Amino acid sequence: MRTSTYKFILAAALGLTLANCGGTKVTRVSETSVTDLSGRWNETDSRLTAEEITAELMDHSWYSTYASEHTGKKPVIIVGMITNKSHEHIAAETFSKDIEKAIINSGRMKLVQAGNMREEIRGERADQQNNASQSTMKKFGLENGADFMLQGTINSIVDSNKKEKTVYYQIDLELTNIQTNDKVWIGDKKIKKNIK
Repeated sequence: MRTSTYKFILAAALGLTLANCGGTKVTRVSETSVTDLSGRWNETDSRLTAEEITAELMDHSWYSTYASEHTGKKPVIIVGMITNKSHEHIAAETFSKDIEKAIINSGRMKLVQAGNMREEIRGERADQQNNASQSTMKKFGLENGADFMLQGTINSIVDSNKKEKTVYYQIDLELTNIQTNDKVWIGDKKIKKNIK
């Protein structure tokens, strides 16, 4: 009797396992394809916003003014805090990385490391003072100082009625001259999604 009960339980568990495994289908798509499943902020919003707002940043008069005052020298940018104040969880670090990538890919500005990664680099430089050969050791005090800091916020407004919902995102970025504390540029990107 025990053996037949054991076999029945084992067969049922195996059947459930196989039934659960058969329902998932994964299809690979291009990372640049637009996929909007939930209506929430997604990788397409992050990438397109970063590209568009960085293009706007370089088309503004602050850039040409800086280039003419510094005989064609590329401005050095550091990306500071981009704070998520929206109603949903948004990986602000991923958005910051998309902005950094757009800045580097433009070839018109230099980008310096910020935050924890900068501290890790400084730690490595400190370690080299004792452990690297004199000819390969990197020296302190030779970092590029940033000319400007880019900071911003991600906000959202949700309006809903029964099964219909509109989500509005506004991304605001500000560029500040680190020497003078002057705001030299303010840019924004708006995204509106209707979800039924």
